[in-house]
Amino acid sequence: MALVPFDDRDGLIWWDGELIDWRDAKLHVLSHGLHYASVVFEGERAYAGNIFKLREHTERLIASARILGFEIPWTAEQIDAACVETLAANNYTDAYVRPLAWRGSEQLSVSAQNTKIHLMIACWAWPNLFGENRMKGVRLGLANWKRPHPETAPTASKAAGLYMIGTMSKHHAEAEGFDDALMLDWQGNVAEATGANIFFAIDGKLHTPTPTCFLDGITRRTVMALAAKRQIEVVERIIALDEIKDAQEVFLAGTAAEVTPVRAIGDLTFTPGAITETLLGDYEALVRLSPEEAAQRLAA
Repeated sequence: MALVPFDDRDGLIWWDGELIDWRDAKLHVLSHGLHYASVVFEGERAYAGNIFKLREHTERLIASARILGFEIPWTAEQIDAACVETLAANNYTDAYVRPLAWRGSEQLSVSAQNTKIHLMIACWAWPNLFGENRMKGVRLGLANWKRPHPETAPTASKAAGLYMIGTMSKHHAEAEGFDDALMLDWQGNVAEATGANIFFAIDGKLHTPTPTCFLDGITRRTVMALAAKRQIEVVERIIALDEIKDAQEVFLAGTAAEVTPVRAIGDLTFTPGAITETLLGDYEALVRLSPEEAAQRLAA
């Protein structure tokens, strides 16, 4: 099936305060964001007309921009409203939502103090990243690239430049017949997949790497809360690569991946089981509640 290019679709995109035709949302090639990666973004999902954890995503977008040294000239309330407006304008109830903020074209050098900050929001239909039959599980290769030391890159931000090694790692994994790649941190310990956090079920407990150099994902935190409600102990810790063989179950968690079981990492195989299936079901039920009901469910 032929791919539909993202620059040639029907719909509306929120751009610097107004909805414009999808095909008119154009960026000049001499924009600072394109040349120097001064771009931050969010990945969000709407279910049944509600954008899940919208305020948390918006607050992270604003925080990411501040880490990169710029202020988005819209408040969290305005950004939330713009996301909701964009979803409604495109007649979606279930969709992927992508806010993105970047430095403009007023300066094209390492210093960019006088650039204008832009914000756009787009949305489109996008099923689970790894398909609908998720309990089948995905296979991960081992990435050649490692997540950087937090003193060498703005690892606490959701910055576009940090995803380059993710793309390179995923492409290499796909070329070897895998679905994605497991990335290690700069010390060689387990970090995450190329765009999702990872969990290991070991002897009835859920273990997940401490996010020292990668995002503490919003879906990650949601899964941890759901596990706690099921009285499944969650252990955040440094996980050495040779420890993953001890896991009985492995799964990924992220906005795009949602909750997706892993059936192999390199030559190691795993059987998606009861813990993964339970948390996948709990997550799918949670995201389809209203924001107020979801908050009550997690707090109860």
